[in-house]
Amino acid sequence: MPDYYSEPFLNLAGLTHKSALIAWGAFYFRVRDSQTDFKLVDDDDLKHVHPPRHQTVGARSEPYGKAKVEVMNMAGTVVASGFTETANHCWVSGLEPNTEYTYRVIVNDEEWANGNRRNWERVGDKMGLGPKSRPYQNRFRTHPDPTKPSAAPFTFAVIGDFGVGIKKDKDRGQRQIAEALEKAVDEFDVRLILTTGDNIYRTDAGLFGLCGNTGDDDDDWYFTYYQPYRYVINRVPVYPTIGNHDASETESRDDREQLIDNFYVNERIAGEEAAGRASIDPGLFYRFRYSSDVEFICMDTSKEPAVFKKRFFDHPKHQEFLNSALPAATAGQNSTWRIPFCHHPPFCAGPAHHNTEGMSEIIKRFEKAGVKVVLSGHEHQFQHSLANGIVYLVTGGAGQLRTKTPDKFAKARTVSWAASYHFLLVTVDGKRMLVRAIGQLSNDGKLVDIPRKAPNNTAVTQEIIVNLP
Repeated sequence: MPDYYSEPFLNLAGLTHKSALIAWGAFYFRVRDSQTDFKLVDDDDLKHVHPPRHQTVGARSEPYGKAKVEVMNMAGTVVASGFTETANHCWVSGLEPNTEYTYRVIVNDEEWANGNRRNWERVGDKMGLGPKSRPYQNRFRTHPDPTKPSAAPFTFAVIGDFGVGIKKDKDRGQRQIAEALEKAVDEFDVRLILTTGDNIYRTDAGLFGLCGNTGDDDDDWYFTYYQPYRYVINRVPVYPTIGNHDASETESRDDREQLIDNFYVNERIAGEEAAGRASIDPGLFYRFRYSSDVEFICMDTSKEPAVFKKRFFDHPKHQEFLNSALPAATAGQNSTWRIPFCHHPPFCAGPAHHNTEGMSEIIKRFEKAGVKVVLSGHEHQFQHSLANGIVYLVTGGAGQLRTKTPDKFAKARTVSWAASYHFLLVTVDGKRMLVRAIGQLSNDGKLVDIPRKAPNNTAVTQEIIVNLP
């Protein structure tokens, strides 16, 4: 009989000003004869582990046992608890706004993922599951009260087109940006992470998953999400949007159901659709407030030709949501940051993708609502455009990179661009927003802004600053 090893994971799957959704799971590895060689077990082979399973992570995974989640204040006193015997996730409520906590998960009377963990890294002359060397630091800070203005500045991060995986040594782009992201979370107290889609591309099935497995099984998510961001997602909530590689628009299989499961989307937005703060099926639209003056709006710009030939934001079902999420701004009284994030960019200079067709009406909605910044991905570069007073940012280089020079700067109204692996670090301070595009860490381990160029190829050094009126 083969030997199996399970590596446990923790996930701060959702967060509000008064509650936290904490999840746990594991990935299984077959231990080969050397006892140092580990191979990730496919979902189809989980029937051989003990006890047999069908799924390992996500909202639908079979429970690992009777579980208790304890949340402690910084003095170590348990202030709130949650219990479950039917799932591997649990909401813990009764927390205070804008307050730092630690937590632990106890399953079958043992602390889950306690002690040093094994991580996928270089072992000898190849990549593999390394020795136990690093523990989790399970802490988080609740969001501010969404009914009150946020007096202090806050920082969030944005990653896009990142889910290519870190299995092989040559897959360094996503790994290096993940390391920089973790550094930013530590240094800048990053409170949340947005994605601009293409959260997962493939396993080893071929280019971008066009020829087989694409991300519709849990085992596809180990190298592409859970391992690269393991020491971030246990502390900071991630808010996803759908990209073309997450749906069947580009790939041979639709990963949308698995994405919703592994990001615990339904558990987060339960009841939100009835309240007008979400609109789903078809597509994924939701919004949430960080404080009374900052609201994020997830928009599904993907297209399913076999079902609905236009993009999902044109679907009649979502019009009421869009009207509520993007109300007409009153002149001189726009004090709310409404920040849409999506995958397909309204403005993009190429080289592979350009201004997305069919977005003229949604652009008009942005303008009438007083939107000042729109976040998107799709093109594997950083691009900064300015159109009718709105800053459009393309951030699609957290795992993929396209180095060719864009070819339609004028049509995209491009201000600056860069062909570098990166993520965005965004700080909102009252009516001022500062955006930084951060690349891989420097040789001495410091965060570095990527160099940007103007369309005429001159260096751009000024900061990207967005202001509300």
